[in-house]
Amino acid sequence: MQRTYLAFQRNAKLHTLQTLVTAVRSISSLEEVEKSLFKQASEDDHVVVTEQTIFHPQGGGQPSDVGVMQSAGGAVFDTIMVRMSAVNEGEVLHFGRFSDPSTPFKPGDMVSQTIDSEKRNLYSRYHTAGHVLGAAVRHLLEKEVANFDELKASHFPDSAACEFQGLIEGKWKDTIQARLDEYIGKDMPVEIEFWDENDFKANGLERLIPDRKAMGIAEDEKFRVVNIVGAEVYPCGGTHVDSTQLCGKTNVKKISRSKGTSRVSYVLP
Repeated sequence: MQRTYLAFQRNAKLHTLQTLVTAVRSISSLEEVEKSLFKQASEDDHVVVTEQTIFHPQGGGQPSDVGVMQSAGGAVFDTIMVRMSAVNEGEVLHFGRFSDPSTPFKPGDMVSQTIDSEKRNLYSRYHTAGHVLGAAVRHLLEKEVANFDELKASHFPDSAACEFQGLIEGKWKDTIQARLDEYIGKDMPVEIEFWDENDFKANGLERLIPDRKAMGIAEDEKFRVVNIVGAEVYPCGGTHVDSTQLCGKTNVKKISRSKGTSRVSYVLP
């Protein structure tokens, strides 16, 4: 099974793309593990697979893009959810429904993909802001909090938060907010780069080297990283704005603690 080429990872400014359909599957034909990726599916829904995609699949804490695909013959597919296949490594599944179920796409059809640009921009702002927040907390507390480490993050607008190992007391909230404001106000460039293990080592970031096997990354492939110039580097497959200032005002909502970890939630106006 051919991996789907993730066009958005090379050029996130592509909001339309012409590509070929490689498969069209009904929801009922999917294995249970793949049906579970789109719990809101109805019997009339389908999955479309294409050679390339500009749709970011849900993952890495970022929601999936939504939008439409349209064939030259006029068939329209509303893309409601996008996920990586749980069965075929590297295959992107576009879940949704045809506006006219009697005229679906066929493998080999050329289609035009168009994403919802407003949602893409919102998700990109949240994702970048989350990394900026993570950098602010690390730089402030790495040596102040016992056993500190960055764990994971959610960049969904209604539940955005970064989680850290170690207990971060509430007294740090205003200090974190001030550092976050500083980084966003500095208008730091946000650059997408591709690194191998030696690049991480050369930058003193061995702790960030991803597990190739776990990520399905071949030995001759490089890892995609987001470099917030002047702050931090993160291995990341998501979409981002071009500078920290484009995140807009980012507010720290609260700090919560549980079982040795801390959660710093944030929101964009």
